Amino acid sequence: MTTFLAFLRGVNVGGKNKLRMQDLVDLFSAAGCKNVRTYIQSGNVIFTADVKLVAKLAARIAEQIQERFGYQTPVILRTASQLQSILLNPPFKDSAETLHVMLLAQVPNALRVKTLEPHRSPPDEFAVIGQEVYLKLPNGAARTKLTNAYFDSRLATVSTMRNWRTLTKLLEMTTD
Repeated sequence: MTTFLAFLRGVNVGGKNKLRMQDLVDLFSAAGCKNVRTYIQSGNVIFTADVKLVAKLAARIAEQIQERFGYQTPVILRTASQLQSILLNPPFKDSAETLHVMLLAQVPNALRVKTLEPHRSPPDEFAVIGQEVYLKLPNGAARTKLTNAYFDSRLATVSTMRNWRTLTKLLEMTTD
């Protein structure tokens, strides 16, 4: 059994896409996941499962949310080891207050990465490394033009963003 994390995009944000965390736990448990728990109300799930089960899990959970709750939300998965690697060497050495990570569903095509505009939202900065976009947002995530929609359209994938503190706490919870 491997420890995984699921990140859902746009859950319980601004009164939209309401989803009780217990319902989310129930969906993952019914799918065969073990030790399922959540962190805060924004769709962060920690669980253990067999790698074979996880191969189709994101699509299955997204489909069940659509059927039961009536909205679509991407479900992006990472192992605890992958999350540890993400947090190990960030390209920006600023405080946790300004750092965010956009988790991508797929590794983006290098040609698409080259279409990104480095000065789109000054003083914000970003770096695409593997399957993540690291963001330094000194004025906060609400004021940037470096949005999920921008990266999703340019990189032809789907993403969800978390702040550094949330990712750090989730990694801690994988060893609880």
